[in-house]
Amino acid sequence: MLYGLVKLVAKVAFRFYCRDLQLNKPGLLQCEGPLMLAVNHPNSFLDAIILCTLFDKPVYSLARGDAFNGRWISRILQSFKMLPVYRVSEGVENLEENYKTFELCKEIFKQNGIVLIFSEGKCINEWHLRPLKKGTARLALSSWADGIPLKVLPIAMNYSSFEKFGKNIRMFFGEFITSQEVGLEDGHGKSIQAFNSILEQQLAPFVFEIDKTDQQKLKELLYVSQPFLKKIVLFLPSIAGWLMHAPLYYPVKKFVIKKTNSTDHFDSVVVALLLVAYPLYVGVISLLVFSWTSQWYAFLLLLIFPATAWSHLQLKKQLA
Repeated sequence: MLYGLVKLVAKVAFRFYCRDLQLNKPGLLQCEGPLMLAVNHPNSFLDAIILCTLFDKPVYSLARGDAFNGRWISRILQSFKMLPVYRVSEGVENLEENYKTFELCKEIFKQNGIVLIFSEGKCINEWHLRPLKKGTARLALSSWADGIPLKVLPIAMNYSSFEKFGKNIRMFFGEFITSQEVGLEDGHGKSIQAFNSILEQQLAPFVFEIDKTDQQKLKELLYVSQPFLKKIVLFLPSIAGWLMHAPLYYPVKKFVIKKTNSTDHFDSVVVALLLVAYPLYVGVISLLVFSWTSQWYAFLLLLIFPATAWSHLQLKKQLA
């Protein structure tokens, strides 16, 4: 229930934290399982939020195990269909838990479910495909060994910025990888290498390779030109949007910078906090105006605030 509610909120909010989405195979968003999404990992848990929002069916996500510290935190994360996976850096003693997670994933596959895994392992804010870890291959091979007709869908995600609110996103779906492509008879080690080679060949053409200092290439690939008439029409609403939302956005941004120390999680944490805080912010202001004026039209602010926010996001600076 909690997952469905948050997904609904995220679907509405998507039009605000994403200015423009281009997707090469939108029909695959209705895909049935058993399915594993093998994705690059440029933007922390925002990658998972976006994919869970876009796919019709529920998506289970594998997340770093150290986030599950504490019984209540673990329960909350599991209610969002998140499952822990541990790296050596998070304690060798925890690696045994990965077998339990893989077994849970295979049970999800047996129910025709969808599991999301970040095949690079670690998140880094960059336009670059990093070496693939073995976890995706191991889960796929283990599922095929158990007779599960799993399909693996490579997905490449590219963002216009890792700091600006309001993204242009270019998302590419590759071709399904099945057991027939890998060659399971060659031994486990060679099968892992074969799988990762195929996955890398699928992702490499679609993960943008852009140096952080190359603004020209970034603009060519990820900038969205706005028609002149649209700029004129939205100019005043955009200014109003900045003024009305600055008291919320800039304190949240300052708080997140302090807490994340400008790490690769900054962008995702800002989006997550605004998903929670924004309805409260607009609701409280509307109630305050109503209490001062006793006029029903105070609740028009529930529409005016999002409309001006959308207007500002269309015209604000796009690139990093």
